[in-house]
Amino acid sequence: MKLKRLGHVAICVHDIDKAAEFYKNLGMELVWKDADWAYLKAGQDGLALLSPGYDQAGPHFGFVFSEREEMETAYEQLKAQGVQVTRIHEHRDGTASFYGRDLDGNGFEYLYEPVPVAAASKN
Repeated sequence: MKLKRLGHVAICVHDIDKAAEFYKNLGMELVWKDADWAYLKAGQDGLALLSPGYDQAGPHFGFVFSEREEMETAYEQLKAQGVQVTRIHEHRDGTASFYGRDLDGNGFEYLYEPVPVAAASKN
């Protein structure tokens, strides 16, 4: 299992629009915004803002994989170890992931994040 990086932290906010504007004013770039969640980045680091009505996940931190197969292998390994995980699901932005809980109940996400086409062509 090879993680690429710790990619994001997800927090709950009361107002997506106001929170997104606040973090933009701190220097983050807004990447995606829907009525129930938003995603901002500072370099390669991300911040997900979750509305009170967002039901896909609660506060968590996300680990990123470059290869989908690595994320799927990690999923099978964690399940075999008895770690509570959700099913793998596809996201609206082309990523795929699953969620789990650590020994103290903290949420985490294992996220497959495809390499952008422009970045992939530079290699």
